[in-house]
Amino acid sequence: MQPANDRNLEQTGDRLRDAASGVARRGWGDIQELLQFQPLQAFGIEVTIGGMITAVLAILAAMALSALLRRALRRYGERYANANQAALYTVSRLLHYLLLVVGILLAFDLAGVPLGKFTVFAGAIGVGLGFGLQAIFSNFISGLILLFDRSLKVGDFVELEGDIRGNVRAINIRATRITTNDNIDVLVPNSEFVTKRVVNWTHASVNRRVRVPFAVAYGVDKELVKKAALEAAARVPFTLATEGEKRPQVWLVNFGDSAVEFILAVWLTEEAARRNAAITAAYLWELDTALKAHGIEIPFPQRDLNLRSAFGLSGAEAIAALRGEAPSTTAAATDAATVLAPGERAALARNDAQADTQRVIEEEAARAEAASCQQDPASR
Repeated sequence: MQPANDRNLEQTGDRLRDAASGVARRGWGDIQELLQFQPLQAFGIEVTIGGMITAVLAILAAMALSALLRRALRRYGERYANANQAALYTVSRLLHYLLLVVGILLAFDLAGVPLGKFTVFAGAIGVGLGFGLQAIFSNFISGLILLFDRSLKVGDFVELEGDIRGNVRAINIRATRITTNDNIDVLVPNSEFVTKRVVNWTHASVNRRVRVPFAVAYGVDKELVKKAALEAAARVPFTLATEGEKRPQVWLVNFGDSAVEFILAVWLTEEAARRNAAITAAYLWELDTALKAHGIEIPFPQRDLNLRSAFGLSGAEAIAALRGEAPSTTAAATDAATVLAPGERAALARNDAQADTQRVIEEEAARAEAASCQQDPASR
């Protein structure tokens, strides 16, 4: 009896294996039939579902490879601080676009779609570019121009029309993302950077100069005003240097109706070069402190009243009496605040605007002479 049972079990197992094998063959046949199905045959395109799946996998592989390469470039830039970040960004974007194009072309080839079938479709795209897609295509080409031209790089601080200022964070296919000093992201179409005026504050140099206007009352010693303004600039940590060619300068720019108008011209550090309103406010704050410390009056619209005498007094003592101040104390405080040593006055008497202009003229003349010598070696 035992051998008979074993034979029955073996026969049952064989039947089960045959049945499973038959199911597997039928299932694989159904899958092959499904993969060979051509859903676009009615349009004259012989593309199977299997080819479409392979094409999608090819595009996904290209996108994954692009992400890996961009991550590697980003890590390289983070590891080496002296690496050119703008160049790395440009290379990463170009690699991304190139791999996407290669992936799409490979997907068409794997799907068995001849590119000749897209001639009519290409013509339709051309008509679309002339109408609805014109702006998109223009922004894409403008983005490529920005990446190759290098007139605008990631990290630059720019100013656009409409008083928009901020750092360039990304140059994408359609638009460039700018983050303002108030941490607001502004998406600007790439074509605006090509067709409109753009002020790039950090294109050639990360340092820039800010001009802070202020005014004092008539009759104040201009050398004393200069001393106070330079002290104010020295107290602001954003000042690039207090000596040398890029030291702060004080210019007398106008004689107004009620005040003498000055400008404090200061070169800023790299960190401060990307700010505007906050930097001006910082210097105005210190200017107010320095001017008051030296007893320099910040004027307001006024009319002169010539007072010869009052309360039996004359001149500054009469004015002090009208203010309710002690004449002797006021005069002594004013004299003490406005006294400058002869050597200090001579140093402060330097005309910064004239000296700065003369320096620029001499540098331009020297550059022109050097360029002339390079073009004509025989003249050396």
